[in-house]
Amino acid sequence: MERRQIEYFLAVAAHGSFTSAAHALNITQPSLSHAIGSLERELGVELFKRLGRGVRLTAAGEALLEPAQQIVYDFATARRSVQWVRGLRNGRLDIVALTTLAVDPLARMVGEFRGLYPTIDIRIADPDQAIEVADMVRSGQYEFGLADFSVPAPRLQTMELPEQEMLAVLPPDAPAPRRRMLTISEVASLDLVTTPQGTTTRMMTEQALAGAGIPLRIAVETTHRAAIVPLVLAGAGGALLPLPMAEDAARQGARTFRIDPPVTRRVRLLWRSEPLSPAGQAFVEFADAFRGRPRQVDAMP
Repeated sequence: MERRQIEYFLAVAAHGSFTSAAHALNITQPSLSHAIGSLERELGVELFKRLGRGVRLTAAGEALLEPAQQIVYDFATARRSVQWVRGLRNGRLDIVALTTLAVDPLARMVGEFRGLYPTIDIRIADPDQAIEVADMVRSGQYEFGLADFSVPAPRLQTMELPEQEMLAVLPPDAPAPRRRMLTISEVASLDLVTTPQGTTTRMMTEQALAGAGIPLRIAVETTHRAAIVPLVLAGAGGALLPLPMAEDAARQGARTFRIDPPVTRRVRLLWRSEPLSPAGQAFVEFADAFRGRPRQVDAMP
């Protein structure tokens, strides 16, 4: 029994005649009649009663109908599974993310994801402005975007990821209390190192410390985000940084402090509503599992 014979059988049963079924299948009627005749001889039963121009199922045909439908469904499922695997073997993901989010959580996500799918290539881009993340995904330039909730995302699918905790990071020799926590007012009164007006890092700092009710003193303004930690370590001032960057600074000797009340940043994954690539669909499923796992926090000196 061949899949082709099963599909022909279902077509004749659905259309009620060999002529209509042959037309729908785009084959000749003699070819269709021959295939059904071969199937009947193989099974040793008549599947259709020939009624002039039409046909109807016999009892044997009725008995075959549901199993035949299941066979065709199983073949389709098998084909989709193979195509899925093939897509994952040759897949590629293009992701645009804010720099601080590329450090965390995206770096962890990409590392774990490639552990599961090592043949998928991943490209990560950095937008000039935060607002561009949604635009670059919406236009199709990138399949996914990673941004905080300050970036509007109309007409995009979204998935909220774990919040980022923000810490105060001070130079190694900075005078600071022995306790491991600073108030927002204490952080706001520091000489701060940050990026220019309009950048994500600057907006994040200003929004987080707005509740202190005092003007911020921006001691050093730099367009180079990667220079913030070295500047803090060199004694230029303090900074407000996401937990992973703060942990890294602490390992290099900086003093880190949690903030009371806690300052957090909400993060989400963005993608278009259109069907995703096999690699993209796998990434969404992975991200959904990823966000349900607690993050391991390093002990800070």
